[in-house]
Amino acid sequence: MKYHIFFIFIFFWLGKSHSQTHKNLHKIDSIKNYLSNSKLTDSVSIANEHYKIGELYRHSLMSDSSYFYFHKAEKVFRRLNYNYQTAITLYGIAVCQTYDKDYTGSEVTSIEALTLLEGLKENNDVNKYKAFIFNNLGIVFDELEEYSEAINYLEKSLALKRKLKGDFERSMGLTLNNMLKVYRRSGEYDLAIEKYNEIFSNKELIINHPDVHVLALGNYANTLYLSKQTEQLPGLYLKALRICDSINDSYNSIIIHQHLAEYYNNENNKDSAKYYAYKAKNISEQYNNDDLLKSLLLLSKIEEGNIAANHLKEYVKLSDSLHKSERDKRDKFARIRFETNQIEQENVRIARERMWLFIIAVTLIITSFLLYLVITQRNKNKELKFIQQQQETNEEIYNLMLSQQDNIEEARTLEKKRISEELHDGVLGRLFGTRLSLDSLNMGTNAEAINTRSQYISELKTIEDDIRKVSHELNTDFVSGSGFIDIIEALVETQTKAYGFNYELNHDDHINWEEATNKTKIHIYRIIQESLQNIYKHANATLVKISFQVENNVFCLMINDDGSGFDVNKAKRGIGLKNINSRVEEIKGDLAINSEVDQGTTITIKVRTD
Repeated sequence: MKYHIFFIFIFFWLGKSHSQTHKNLHKIDSIKNYLSNSKLTDSVSIANEHYKIGELYRHSLMSDSSYFYFHKAEKVFRRLNYNYQTAITLYGIAVCQTYDKDYTGSEVTSIEALTLLEGLKENNDVNKYKAFIFNNLGIVFDELEEYSEAINYLEKSLALKRKLKGDFERSMGLTLNNMLKVYRRSGEYDLAIEKYNEIFSNKELIINHPDVHVLALGNYANTLYLSKQTEQLPGLYLKALRICDSINDSYNSIIIHQHLAEYYNNENNKDSAKYYAYKAKNISEQYNNDDLLKSLLLLSKIEEGNIAANHLKEYVKLSDSLHKSERDKRDKFARIRFETNQIEQENVRIARERMWLFIIAVTLIITSFLLYLVITQRNKNKELKFIQQQQETNEEIYNLMLSQQDNIEEARTLEKKRISEELHDGVLGRLFGTRLSLDSLNMGTNAEAINTRSQYISELKTIEDDIRKVSHELNTDFVSGSGFIDIIEALVETQTKAYGFNYELNHDDHINWEEATNKTKIHIYRIIQESLQNIYKHANATLVKISFQVENNVFCLMINDDGSGFDVNKAKRGIGLKNINSRVEEIKGDLAINSEVDQGTTITIKVRTD
């Protein structure tokens, strides 16, 4: 009896019809699709969506699914210390536990939710959920037959609801009906009737919420029946049925039909009793819950013989099935909580592993970066050291060239001094002596004087030739082909002798090396030096030909060897060729390498001189 009344209350307490359930399921599908497609990463937003799904399942009386989503949301809210969200989620779980008759679990969950709300600053929302939780605790203690506790919590709920801002008329009516029911079940019929009168006196509640009126009217009529005040019966029951028909509420009519069957059976009107009992059974078969169980038990009392026995057997069978289902649901809730905890622990483990992987990855990246910096810096240091060595070598070459230039200048000075001395001491002395001799013979006319003058004239011709010779030597560049070419020739001669092959050095005498920059001459020197070294290492040559030419303001250096050669397309360029190429680029020249296997190699470098 008590379960039957409770589930009728639950249905109206939630206030949902089958059509509303379909709407809720459609909303649930929409939210699930949103979660699948929106790629939400914010855990709070995901938890809020899970809470919405749990609420929709709760209002659709699908407690197991509701519990699952509530529990997922609760875990996130609790971890983030969102106490309000945690409390209202726990309230939803507590209602599911009440619906599935886990009254002890519901009590514990409700008290936990209340504790969280008590720690928050009071406002309309906080007080609203406090009132809802008190109402749920009132139902729980009513089912546990602790009626004084039930009334205590229901009074607290009603007191809070009366202070809330907003339309809570229906909610207050349901709490008053719950109090009516507790008083009826505890045998305090006068107080039950008093609560009904309080409900019935609120005409707006009766008009606006006929579902609440049906609940109250059914409880009131049953109170009169139990208290032996049957003057208004069965009229009140029939009135309640008419209200059910008017609001198309077949579910709530089940308990009214059962009460009518009990009433007529007590009046020994078997036909009417059977009629309403079977009506209750037929409607409750759509739900297969405690309403059907109560209907079967009622028929086993009204019917006789085998028919009564069959109804009793069905009752026992269904009762076992429902009890098993209740146990399974409680076990399922426990399993969901356990599995969710496992999932949470697994998520924590995965998060920890990811954190360590992230730390290791960052460490490896930083280490690799630092290693890269070290290696790069070492290479830069080597490159700087190499450049420094090149600069030192270039300075040596430059100093050598300056030294050679000084030697040339010194040779010129010595040659000028020699010519000057020769002119002064030789030619000028002879001219002076010849002039004096001619002066002494100037007045003589004899044959001897004439012959002597002729000899002195010949001497003057000889002196003239000597002067012309000296003049020619002065007009001829005695260092032509020397200077830079001498430095190159000294380099080639030294290295070919050391490497063990012959050489030919040809150069254009018209090349004015004085106009070439020291940078160009240093790079040419180093290119020849690098080329000879490469020929020695790789070519196995016996002869090297080096030539300098200038044509159309383009200077051309050609280095040819008769060595083994190589395939230009396949060969990898070593450090030697890279250095040569780098130096050619420095003087803005063009480099061409022609080579064939066993045919030798020719390196051609062209640089514009203008």
